Amino acid sequence: MRIGHGYDAHCLTAGRRLVLGGVEIPHTMGLLGHSDADALTHALMDALLGAAALGDIGVHFPPSNPKYKDAYSLALLEHVVALLRDVGYRIENIDATIIAQAPRLASFLPRMAENIAGVCCVAVTQVSVKATTEDGMGFTGAGDGIAAHAVVLIEKTERGQAG
Repeated sequence: MRIGHGYDAHCLTAGRRLVLGGVEIPHTMGLLGHSDADALTHALMDALLGAAALGDIGVHFPPSNPKYKDAYSLALLEHVVALLRDVGYRIENIDATIIAQAPRLASFLPRMAENIAGVCCVAVTQVSVKATTEDGMGFTGAGDGIAAHAVVLIEKTERGQAG
């Protein structure tokens, strides 16, 4: 078994959609980034890649590559899951936390977990997505951005094939 941790943060800006865990959330601002800037999914991809010692999302999906401009991060996550499967790992569990002062995310968390579970080929009971604020402290507390942490446990499959 191997453990991975991922972190991502993006600035909030006008004129962009706010997407977290593949869910579009109504808000006056969205996250700034080359892709859809889904901080939750980016943190998860980094955790998975790190657990398998396969680099990070910047290596696999460089912002300098126009192919990833406005890319849907759940599609990128599918690619990461396939990479893990190819090297013989399966995902055991995912625990993630989104840090945002606004908007309130509680009602969107179950859909985020469902989206992630579906792409990662695990049961929704193997995925935990939580949200918290920083009570006005730091860049997230000031409403300047949103951050996310993810921790994953992956396991080498018996036959070298994920399943």
